Amino acid sequence: MKIVVQKFGGTSMAKQDTRLKAIEKVIKAKSKGYAPVVVVSAIGRKGDPYSTDTLIDFAHSVNYSIPSRELDLIMSCGEIISAVIMANTLTSKGYQAMALTGWQAGIVTDDNFGNAAIMHIKTDKIIDILNRGYIPVIAGFQGITQDGDITTLGRGGSDTTAVVIGEGLSAELVEIYTDVDGIMTADPRIVPDAVVLNQISYSEVFQIADQGAKVIHPRAVEIAMRSNIPIAIKNTMNEKPGTIVSAWCKNNAIEESYDPECVITSIAHITNRTQVTIEKVDDESQNRILSLLAENDISIDLINIFPDKMIFTIDGNDTSKATKILDENSYNYSFIINCSKISAVGNRMRGIPGVMAKIISALSKYDIKVLQTADSHTTISCLVRGEDTEKAVTSLHMEFNLCER
Repeated sequence: MKIVVQKFGGTSMAKQDTRLKAIEKVIKAKSKGYAPVVVVSAIGRKGDPYSTDTLIDFAHSVNYSIPSRELDLIMSCGEIISAVIMANTLTSKGYQAMALTGWQAGIVTDDNFGNAAIMHIKTDKIIDILNRGYIPVIAGFQGITQDGDITTLGRGGSDTTAVVIGEGLSAELVEIYTDVDGIMTADPRIVPDAVVLNQISYSEVFQIADQGAKVIHPRAVEIAMRSNIPIAIKNTMNEKPGTIVSAWCKNNAIEESYDPECVITSIAHITNRTQVTIEKVDDESQNRILSLLAENDISIDLINIFPDKMIFTIDGNDTSKATKILDENSYNYSFIINCSKISAVGNRMRGIPGVMAKIISALSKYDIKVLQTADSHTTISCLVRGEDTEKAVTSLHMEFNLCER
């Protein structure tokens, strides 16, 4: 049995015409001899009647301090509604389909409500449904604990559902359908001439997703990487080939002979970062600061530690919380708010000298001040002021000729 998992996001589920487009993808896969397994997100986005954010707001309108267990219960409803509507739409077109919740599909998680981790998946029920000739339509974003409590998997959880089901079923392919044509060389809202990448490696797409792009969740990429299942990112509304994510692809292979203009694959960015500088701190104080931030669920990034000071970035939404912690402990600190982290991602920069220099040079041409940098084998990141975000992304896209990929 050739299995393909097809995941459809909230925009694909939002209206009757987009749902019918999604149905066409399922029917096409079946006509090609595949056994499709469908995973769906909640219908629409905030403000739409059955979206997850709307359900959260409804619960908070009664009591904002709703326990996380009960919040997960109501948050799981949107995907269940989508699964029933999608299965019934398939049935109306003459195809046998069966809607399943995440727990009916065998997804077992820990009890970290709101951001549960999948412990394992039991695929017996899905396989039985496929053997009976039905199309399983599974509610994404959810699972169940061993004690029987309903959980949700955090933002982007439906991507995770799709890939973990693909892994459990040894699927040949996981297709993620969304409202864009694939993974692009930059955010097209900032760079109008950004282009779709035909192929990209797991490690690159993981970095792109981790550095701000929202096409696929990093956790889903990790699962695909460990099981070596290719992912196709496609647009529900057209027949374009999209982007294939796999372990190796010719366009991104590291070769002895390389074109220096193709070292970078994509430019990603994260806005609303706050840079924190703490002065006059010794090793013991630095360790205490890091512990205090972790205890208060404040994640840090771009950290540089010196003998007498430390510099790092945090999510802008955590600025007030960090201020309180630092004030209570009488630390000497300063903030730069409204910063953006701009990241150049590419496997082919590994071992290639001069990439950082080229990035700094490109930014300086546009008088963009670099506040902080960090680099790895596949990513170089620069912190800039928020007002320079668009200029920074555009300048790097131009400098590395990504529009010609």
